[in-house]
Formats: sequence, C-alpha cells, structure tokens
Amino acid sequence: MHRRDLARAVLWMVGALLSFSAMAVSIRALSGTLRIIEILAIRNAAGLAILLALGAVEPALLRALTRRRAGMHVMRNTIHFAAQYLWAMSVTLLPLATVFALEFTVPAYTALLAVMFLGERMTPSRVGVVVFGFLGVLVILRPGLESFRPAALLVLIAACGFAVALIQTKALTSTETTFAIVLWMNAVQLPLALLGSDPRAYLLLGAADAVPVCAVALAGLASHFCVAQAFRSGDATVVVPLDFMRIPLIALVGWWFYGEALDAYVFAGAGLIIAGVLWNLRAEATVKAGVKPQREYRLRGD
Repeated sequence: MHRRDLARAVLWMVGALLSFSAMAVSIRALSGTLRIIEILAIRNAAGLAILLALGAVEPALLRALTRRRAGMHVMRNTIHFAAQYLWAMSVTLLPLATVFALEFTVPAYTALLAVMFLGERMTPSRVGVVVFGFLGVLVILRPGLESFRPAALLVLIAACGFAVALIQTKALTSTETTFAIVLWMNAVQLPLALLGSDPRAYLLLGAADAVPVCAVALAGLASHFCVAQAFRSGDATVVVPLDFMRIPLIALVGWWFYGEALDAYVFAGAGLIIAGVLWNLRAEATVKAGVKPQREYRLRGD
C-alpha cells in the first residue's frame, strides 16, 4: 500500500469519525426540541434530496435503479430504520462512549447471521469475534451490579438490527449499485419517519438549532461516503482499526461537552470486542488470495 493511499485512507476515516460524532452530538442537542423520529425524518429527507440532485446531474445513477428486489429493499430498510431509532434513543440516555463501544458488537452478530442465512463457514476466528464480543459486553454492562444500565440493551438490539441490515446489504450488492441501495434506504425510511412525526414540531426550532439540524442532515450521508472512500483508498486491515478510534474520540467529546466520566470498564470491554474483530480481520486477510469468485447471495423469500 503506497504512502499516498494510506494518507487518503486516514483522511477519509477522519471525516467518517467526525461525521459519526457530529451525528451523535446533534441528536442529543435536538432531542430537547424534537422527538427521535422527527430528527430521523430530517436525516432521511436531506439524504433523499441530495441523492436525487446527484441523479439529476448524473442520470446514469438513476437509470441503475430497478424494482427487481424491491421486497428486499423494503425489508432491509425497515429493520435498519428501527435499529437507527433505538441507537438514536440510546444516545440521549447513555454515555456516548458506552453507545459506541456496544455498537461494535455488530461484527459478532453479522458473523452468526452470515452462517445462518448466507451459508458462510464458521471459522475459529469468527467464533472468536463472537466470544470476545460477548465477553466485552459483559465487562461494559456488568450485569447484576449497581452500575448496570437497562438502556444499554437498546444498543445491543440496535446492533443486532444493524447486523441484519448488513447481511441484507451483502445480498443486495450482488445485483444493486451502492447509489441504488442508499437511495432506496432514504426513500423507504422517509415515509416511516414522517408517519410518526408532528409537522408542527419543526416550528419550535430556533436559530440555535441550525447547526445541529445541518449536521443531522449531512452527517449520515457523509459518514457512509467517507467510509466507502476510505476502503477504496486502503485495505480493510488499515481502515477497520482506524474506525475503532471512534470510541476514545466520542469519550473525549462526551467528557468535554457533557462532563461524562471516562469509564475504564467501557474501554476494557471495548478492547475485548476490538481484539476479536482484529483477530477475525487478520485471519480473513490471510486466506484472501484463496477466496473463490463472489457468488450472488440470495436470502430466503427474496
């Protein structure tokens, strides 16, 4: 990997980390005025508007849209919307570092679901990511102790939902473009958000809310775009470890803005989860050269 490509990957991941953090802080800032579902409506409306504008500039992007797997798109984005709602709610209830640390259990859920629904093999390293993920969760939550927070279960349920959405995304990528997947996401999720929203609530927004509203509107798309560009510039073995910087970064943000304590248990549990992910990542990289050509993934009922 060339030094210039490494620099690009790092810069794109910095953009992703800032986008993830901006999204979390903005949701917490707006939660005093808007409900979570109304905040998500802003995100989806802005995302859809930006994507349609890009499609108007580059019509080939829109021509790639098809309805052949519409059912899968609707199922994926309904599950993803529910997971996003729970994640956003947890941001308003828990220390930010705890939310981000527990979110990294997604690879463990994904490994299990890939075996169940995509027919992938359960290798020792994939077992490891599940075991280390479970141990990390126990360290962070410390069940049975006074410090246990029931709201943390929202993050774990959200992480499971994100994993389901990832498995469905992998199935979709064999026939759909990235632009189509993201546009379908916003097109399906916007009506869901608007159904539960009160239009009058937006009239309560003031000038002080302009920055968090803009951050919510842009951060969702920006984070996905930056991560995709980082993977184009560098290998997963470089990009994924950089993503783990989200935990110390958001811990510092929570400490600086909200006076949240820097919990050693959260960092210890996050370390176990990360260790499992890195083990699996390294094991997958060693067999990369021997992987068979990608097949078209189909889920039952698709």
